[in-house]
Amino acid sequence: MIKDNPVEKLLASAKKTKFPKTVEPMLATLVDEPFDKPGWLYEVKWDGYRAIALIKKGNPELSSRNSKSFNDKFYPIYEELKTWKKEAIIDGEIVSVNEKGMADFSSLQNWRSEADGALIYYVFDILWYDGKDTTELPLTERKELLKNILPESSNIKLSESFETSGPEFFKLAEDMSLEGIMAKKSNSLYTPGIRSKEWLKIKTEQRQEVVIGGFTKNEGTPKKFSSLLVGVFKNNKLVFTGKIGTGFTVKLQKEMMEKFEPLIIPDSPFANEPDVNQPSRFRPNPPKAIAVWLKPELICEVSYREMTNDGVMRHPSFRGLREDKKATEVVLEKETPTENVVQEKGNGIKEAFIPAAPKASRKTLLNPKEETQVKKVNGEDLKFTNLSKIYWPKEKITKRDLINYYYQAAPFILPYLKNRPQSLNRFPNGINGESFYQKNVTGKVPGWIETFPYHSSVDGDKNFLVVSNEASLLYVVSLACIEVNPWSSTVEKPDNPDWCIIDLDPDKKNTFDEVIVTAQVTKTILEAAGINSYCKTSGSTGIHIYFPLAAKYTYEESKEFARIIATKVNNELPELTSIERIVSNRNGKMYVDFLQNRPQATLAAPYSVRPKPGATVSMPLHWDEVKKGLKIADFTIKNAIERMRTHGDIFKPVLGKGINMKAALKKLEGL
Repeated sequence: MIKDNPVEKLLASAKKTKFPKTVEPMLATLVDEPFDKPGWLYEVKWDGYRAIALIKKGNPELSSRNSKSFNDKFYPIYEELKTWKKEAIIDGEIVSVNEKGMADFSSLQNWRSEADGALIYYVFDILWYDGKDTTELPLTERKELLKNILPESSNIKLSESFETSGPEFFKLAEDMSLEGIMAKKSNSLYTPGIRSKEWLKIKTEQRQEVVIGGFTKNEGTPKKFSSLLVGVFKNNKLVFTGKIGTGFTVKLQKEMMEKFEPLIIPDSPFANEPDVNQPSRFRPNPPKAIAVWLKPELICEVSYREMTNDGVMRHPSFRGLREDKKATEVVLEKETPTENVVQEKGNGIKEAFIPAAPKASRKTLLNPKEETQVKKVNGEDLKFTNLSKIYWPKEKITKRDLINYYYQAAPFILPYLKNRPQSLNRFPNGINGESFYQKNVTGKVPGWIETFPYHSSVDGDKNFLVVSNEASLLYVVSLACIEVNPWSSTVEKPDNPDWCIIDLDPDKKNTFDEVIVTAQVTKTILEAAGINSYCKTSGSTGIHIYFPLAAKYTYEESKEFARIIATKVNNELPELTSIERIVSNRNGKMYVDFLQNRPQATLAAPYSVRPKPGATVSMPLHWDEVKKGLKIADFTIKNAIERMRTHGDIFKPVLGKGINMKAALKKLEGL
């Protein structure tokens, strides 16, 4: 029944219509100050891109206010909309959230992937739902409908409305450095394409969209350009509104020049050509500048202190390029006196609340489209190429997927890699192509990569690559190192391992359940010696069992202690295991390998992907998970990150307090 279904009840009076092909957004009127008046709701004015989402049968179209597609540009939002089991048209604002959890327009303007900031689509209206046109429902009913149909999501959220004091809400927006607030009549209808006085916007600072009509370059400057020459359209003519000389980084100037070059024209596009060398009271002798004119196609947003009587901005600062409207739509926004729009003052002020934008968990570094991408990591520009190259043909997993995995896994895996020399195992053509090991990186890596020297009797002095931070880890992965293989010791104490390893390496005749039995026996023996141990899948066929040494012993001492443990395991399971190094001497038995505890020996790190079918991961386990039914294939590149975030780094004790080897040996004597 309708009375039992709030959505059906809300839609009861809405007209039944076909799904619209396009929709123009409703626009707001700019006013100069906040106000109190009954019958008005207040919202945050989000500092982002207006976006309409048309969702039909799992095929959404996310577009700007001038119908430019945002499907690829803001792919996380688009991908989430694809999962919706609804047919709807919603209106909102896409923002990029910075590390403080606040919307950052400059971050959004430069956004290429989730590493640049978390995207949130704040939805504030609904125009069509389930065969019904909702534009003629009152705003309060449309908001209630949104509350009932929006799924739980970290990327798509309802933009809350508040019935409160406008001035107090505005003060909160100022205190939080928000762009401004919106005031909307609670009974307002949605009027597509109309700039309504029932929706008002009040900004906390002066901002203006402007069209770039040229740039200047001062004599003798090393910069790509010195200032932008900008304007707005009035009566179809571009009117000059000022020079913008601040708000640019060197990198941004370079990127902007690439956009400028194809737009250079010989003559000024402005109705009246500006004098770029005109002195001012603040700069009576400005440096000589040369103007370069551009087709008036690019739009940027600027903040400024005030507008002079002749229409020129004072102290403008560049905020970012905009791509969500046409240049010819950019006109000078003038604040309407609030009293001309709102004539009554209200009372009954409630305490306002401005929702803080949530911080996002680490997601992807690289976007799904561009084949070559440059990302700044730890202050270094990393260039990633050939990103669609297939590394796992059956699973269609790409180089891009692998890099994104290690980017997300970095906080978990880096403790086991940092300051450790690496043996590089490179797979330039994926798991089915030829691979090769590389130890020496002398002269083959950037200067910021740390190295560790070693001597070869054949080739003389060489250098291992050392992972020191996230940038060097991702550099290693970009070399097609599917797995990462660190030493057990660091460059500070290269002869003293931080952990000891028992590597259970099954023969083809062994089942994985037999590996599990052997792991359980190994754990029991170590416990008898007073040692807590920690295990992980190898990601291939076996299990690795670690316990901490804290760099208190040499590799030789570690190896010989591991030999004692391996021997006792073999004594317990003589029909199943072997400690023979030579394969032919094992007679098809599982190898309990203690020789991994020698200088320069390496194993795949915890959380490392392995070059195996299924893109398996060497995953740390709780000991109660090591039981019949466990499979190597349980942990892959597709589910490992979620497990890490759920369980945390359960392998961490391996880097903790080391064992007392002498006391352990004494206990082992009695076994």
